[in-house]
Amino acid sequence: MSTREASDRDDPVIETLDQLAAPMAAGEKPREAWRIGTEHEKFVYDTSDHHAPSYDEEGGIRDLLLALEEFGWEPILEGGKVIAMKGADGTVSLEPAGQLELSGAPLENLHQTCAETGRHLNQVKAIGERLGKGFLGLGMWPDKARADLPLMPKGRYDIMTRHMPRVGSLGLDMMLRTCTIQVNLDYSSEADMVQKFRTSLALQPLATALFANSPFTEGKPNGMLSYRSHIWSDTDPARTGMLPFVFEEGFGYERYVEYMLDVPMYFVFRDGKYIDAAGLSFRDFLKGELSVLPGEKPRISDWNDHLSTAFPEVRLKSFLEMRGADGGPWNRICALPALWVGLLYDQGALDAAWDLVKDWDMEGRETLRSSVPKLGLDAPIPTGGTLRDIAGEVLDIARQGLAARGRLNASGDNETGYLEPLAEIVASGRVPAQRLLDLYNGEWQGEIAPVYKVKSF
Repeated sequence: MSTREASDRDDPVIETLDQLAAPMAAGEKPREAWRIGTEHEKFVYDTSDHHAPSYDEEGGIRDLLLALEEFGWEPILEGGKVIAMKGADGTVSLEPAGQLELSGAPLENLHQTCAETGRHLNQVKAIGERLGKGFLGLGMWPDKARADLPLMPKGRYDIMTRHMPRVGSLGLDMMLRTCTIQVNLDYSSEADMVQKFRTSLALQPLATALFANSPFTEGKPNGMLSYRSHIWSDTDPARTGMLPFVFEEGFGYERYVEYMLDVPMYFVFRDGKYIDAAGLSFRDFLKGELSVLPGEKPRISDWNDHLSTAFPEVRLKSFLEMRGADGGPWNRICALPALWVGLLYDQGALDAAWDLVKDWDMEGRETLRSSVPKLGLDAPIPTGGTLRDIAGEVLDIARQGLAARGRLNASGDNETGYLEPLAEIVASGRVPAQRLLDLYNGEWQGEIAPVYKVKSF
C-alpha cells in the first residue's frame, strides 16, 4: 500500500469532475517510455521459534528496516517512527502485520527487474542472518492465527483494522495474513488502457492459478489452492471484484472515475496524520460536506490516495496494476511481470490475448474468478473447458510478445527465459500450492513446521 510523506496542502483543490480523470490521462506515455514496476511482499519470521516479529522488539521490524541504511536506503517516518525506506530501487515498506514489501523502481526491461529483485532479497537476507530473521515467499501465513500477528504503526492501518469487520468477514485476514506479487504497467492512450484493462482483467484468474501458493491456514490444509485469492471474495464488495463495467461499451477514464466515487473512503491525510473517514463519500467531500473535514474540499493528492483504496483484480491509477497473484520465490517474482509484459507490451500479443477472451460473458468471468481459488488450472472458462486448456497458448503469446520486444541482456538473451517457471507449472499441470500439499501429505507427515525449510527465495 502507498506510503505518504507529506500532506500536499499546496496541491490544487478539486473544483470540477474533469480533474478526477487527470491522473489517469497523465499516465499516457509513448511506447518507448513504458516502464515495468514490480511489487512483492514476503513474511518475516524469527528463525528461533518462527514467531512473527513485532515492530519494537529487539531485532524486530523497525531494526530490520533501519539496517537497510547500510545499503544506502533512507528512512521515511510517520509519527516519528520509521515505516518505510526509500532508495534507488524504490521503496521498502510495511504491510499491516509486518510483511515486508519492495515497491520497485520503474524499469525498462525484465533483466533490470530481476536484478532489482535479487539485490533486494540479498540485502534483506544478509540483514536477516544477523538479526535471526527469515523470509517466506507464500500467499498466506501457513500457521499463524490473527491473534499471533502484530500491527504496524501506520495510521491508515488503524483505520482499516476498525473498518474491515464492518464490511466483510475476511478483511483482517487480507491485511494481516497475506502476501502478493504485483506488476504495474503503462498505456499510450485511453483506448490502449481499455484494451489492456479488459484483457488483463479477463485473464487475471489464470495468473491466480499459476501463482496459487496459499493452501494452509493455521497449520492445516484449507481446501483452497489460493486462499489469498478467496479472501478477497469476502473483504469488501464495494472495492473488490471483476468490475463488469470495464467490459461495457463506452468504458474509459470517466467511467472508472464514477466507480471510484462510489467506493467508500478510508481516510484523509492532513499534517502528517490520517483522519478516519471510513465509509464516508468522496462525492460529499467534493461538495465540502465531509463530516470529518466540514467545509474543506479535496485536493488532487486526496484523490490519488482514494484511488489506492480500491482493490479490484486489476486497478487503474496512472498505470494499470495486475493484482491476481500470490506471493512466491525469486523466480516467480520475475515471472509475473514477464507474463504481463509479454501479453500487454507488444500489440500483436495484446491483440492475440484479447481474441482469446473477447467472447467471454460476464457470468462466465465471474464463475471463473470464484472457482479459481479452489480449482486452480481446473477452473472452468466461459467458452467451455478449463484454464488448463488455454494456459499453454497464453504463455506462447506472452513468449512471442517478449521475443518481439527484443530486449537483450549482456549475454544476448531476450526476456523469454523469465517465463520458464510458469512453463514448468503448465507442463506438469500442478500449481505451487499442489506441490506444497504433496509435501504436507507425504514427506512432512502432516506437520506444517517443515514449510520454513522450503527454499522460498
